Formats: sequence, structure tokens, C-alpha cells
Amino acid sequence: MTQRTRRRGRLLGLTLAIALVATACGGDDDAGGGDTGGGTSLSGSIVIDGSSTVAPVTEAIAEEFRKEQSGVEVTVGTSGTGGGFTKFCAGETDIQDASRAIDDEEKAACEAKGIKYQEFRIGLDGLAVVSSAQNQFLDTLNFEQMARIFEEGGAKTWNEVDASFPNEDIAIFGPDAESGTYDFFNEEVLGDPEEGGKKPRNDYTASSDDNTLVQGIEGEANSWGYFGYAYYQNNKEGLKIIKVAEEGTSGIEPTGETIESGDYPLSRPLYIYVKDDSLKKPEVGQFVKFYLEQTPQLIAEVGYVAAPQDDYAQGLTKLQPFLTTG
Repeated sequence: MTQRTRRRGRLLGLTLAIALVATACGGDDDAGGGDTGGGTSLSGSIVIDGSSTVAPVTEAIAEEFRKEQSGVEVTVGTSGTGGGFTKFCAGETDIQDASRAIDDEEKAACEAKGIKYQEFRIGLDGLAVVSSAQNQFLDTLNFEQMARIFEEGGAKTWNEVDASFPNEDIAIFGPDAESGTYDFFNEEVLGDPEEGGKKPRNDYTASSDDNTLVQGIEGEANSWGYFGYAYYQNNKEGLKIIKVAEEGTSGIEPTGETIESGDYPLSRPLYIYVKDDSLKKPEVGQFVKFYLEQTPQLIAEVGYVAAPQDDYAQGLTKLQPFLTTG
């Protein structure tokens, strides 16, 4: 069983969770949204950093939260998942946006600083593989072809990827090495170099800002790149989505349905991590409560897919002791 197959099984299993769990755990189905502070006015500041993929969700939630709690200053940075965890485990931020789970090295860094935290899964994403809308020949790429593009010493022209493609230079754009999206792509497509996988190339246009990648890809007819699905959703007019094929299968395009089911080969979960000490502050605890209550309704507007309702219900249950003592 491959890692992608195991991941797909986990996504399918979680998608079967029922909304009744939310009610049992105190979820609020009122269309008006949750109460962010028991009718009280909050103040203070919340510092968030991390994944540029998750940032649009967090920014949308922060915007809505400010309407109810104007006394709370919420700042959202985009240092990338790796860069964000460096700040988070140094105690510089309250909340970490992450497009992958925290890794062992980051766990050790947090432990060394005495940083305890809670993990909340807040949505699902499909990593979008794209070219420019000007591109006339690309339709589907398999994992071997994508590895040929992004591996160290990889293809420089399209006909080196597939003999049927034109002899044109590939303009490659992608997240930088601090990005969780970069980590995810390399793990899924190139594999772990210590286990026989390939090393990624570094001679490409890299950025931690997905909007910069979008602009670069739009401007080059023979471009190729990847980023979170929301950035494709919000820039469809200038981009061309490339279907992704696993061995022995036809290509699959990322959609809300294929991401939620896990059929799209590059589906993945999205997270926020919150420091325990920060959760004890009323403004942070209520912000996270608001986040978990509102994300199922807001996330589709951003361009991602809601996690199974059980994820939000479990998150609210995990959060409750902090709200009680905070």
C-alpha cells in the first residue's frame, strides 16, 4: 500500500463522519454564527504566521472576527509552513498556519523551548498543478513526468519530459524550501531521498508568495508550477489546470468533489497549531472557537474544501478546557 493510498483511505474514512457529533459536542447550527465572547468585548492582539496556502482561510476568518471584536488586532504573516514553525517554536507567534503536519524536528524545537500546542485540522486542499492559459499542448502529467521536471538535474525542455511535447524551454515556478506545499510535493512526487527518492532541483523561480507564482506562470506560455487549489480557483482566467495521473490511471482534475473524496492524487489536509499559553488568553481562545465554527461555511468561498464535520467537533471539544480556564 502506497503512502498516497493510505492517505486517501484516511480522508475517505474521515469524510464519513456525521454532523451529529458537532451537536453532541456543543456545536452551534445557528446561521448567525457562534458567540465570540459571551457578549463581552475583547481586546489584545493575535500573531499568526506560516503557510501561504492556509493564509487565505485565516485572513477570511480574521476579517469576520474583527467585525464582532474590533478591539482585537489580528495579524497574518506568510513565512511558509517551515518558516512559520521556526517562529512558532521560538515563541514568537500565537497561531501557526500549516499545509502539512508538524515534523519531528519542529516538535523537538518546540519541546526545547517548552512550547506546548494543540493541532486543529481546518480543511482540505488539492495541490494544483498548472500552466499558463496560453499553453496549447499540456493536458495531463503523471508522477514520473512531474518528477522529471522537478528533480535535481531534471528536464530543461518539454520534449525531455515527453517526446510528443515541443522542444521549448520549461519555465518552472514553485514554492520555496520553507513552504509546506514544497515539502508535500517533493514527498509525494520525488519521494524521500534517504529512502531512494530524488532530490529537488533548485534552478527554478521560487517564492513564498503564491500570488507571485501565479503571475509568473500566467506570463509564460511554456510555464509549469504548483500551489494550493485556492490560488487556481481565484485566477482561472490566466491559468490552465493540468490533470494528474497515477500509474495505470487516467488523469484527474482537482475539484471540490475529488479533493474531498481523496480521488485527486495530490489531496492533503490543512491545519492550524495554537500554543497552549495563547489559548488561555480570552481573545485567542475565542478566535480559535470562531475559526472552528465559521470555517465550514467560509472555506468554500476561499477556494478550499471543508474538513469532515467531525474534525471541527473534535477541535471544539479539545478547545473547551482552555475556554473554561482562560
